Amino acid sequence: MKLARFAHQNQTFLGVLGDDSVEVVEGSFLEEYHPTGAHYPLSDVRFLPPASPTKIICVAHNYRGLIQEIGEEFPAEPVFFLKPPSSLIGPIDPIVYPEGAERVIFEGELALVVKDRMKDVPENEALNHVLGYTCFNDVTERAMIERNQIDLTPAKGFDTFGPIGPWLVTDLNPNALDLRTYLNGKLMQEDTTANCIFKIEYILHYLSRIMTLCPGDIVSTGTPQGIAAMQPGDVVEVEIEGIGRLKNPIITSAEA
Repeated sequence: MKLARFAHQNQTFLGVLGDDSVEVVEGSFLEEYHPTGAHYPLSDVRFLPPASPTKIICVAHNYRGLIQEIGEEFPAEPVFFLKPPSSLIGPIDPIVYPEGAERVIFEGELALVVKDRMKDVPENEALNHVLGYTCFNDVTERAMIERNQIDLTPAKGFDTFGPIGPWLVTDLNPNALDLRTYLNGKLMQEDTTANCIFKIEYILHYLSRIMTLCPGDIVSTGTPQGIAAMQPGDVVEVEIEGIGRLKNPIITSAEA
């Protein structure tokens, strides 16, 4: 099932996607919802970020190929950082290249949205707390990290640096999905989540031992090798098997 937040004629709705339309539902994906019978053609709606999180948690160094590419040792436990919810944008929304930025890169990732409160959740129960899976782009000003390797937040936290969507998909095996990222139509990243060092259920178990994961929170699970710089005028697309494509153009701050 595909669950979405979308806009139609300046109104925001929740909906369930069909082949060529989306059916409006009432209620909340995090609690209870029911169909209304109202449908809108997909061509008439604008998809929005599928969640409103209290926090965005991003896992770093989770793909074997990336670790080998950068010449580091495999981490013994998940490495993660927080990204501000104000960074979120939806599909088609522009990524704003910050004034003075030197090297803004894409990082295509599989993300999930937490369905209900998670605290000290056993690994074998963790996936029961997932509402659905989606595409994420952990946009980063890489030059800032190279200057300041202590704190990733400034480089990761710019407005528009968290494209997500286009919708949530339930009932997937998150540990066996092909992921590809394209820049201006050219394939740049290609891997499978089967090559992640830490599986999704372990990541959620590990995080829930440290902090409470709240309904709607987003956890993004790392990027594979092949990251590269983007420029204004470029278009970046993150495609994940069973989900779809997240597409965003890059613009200058003057165009925003």
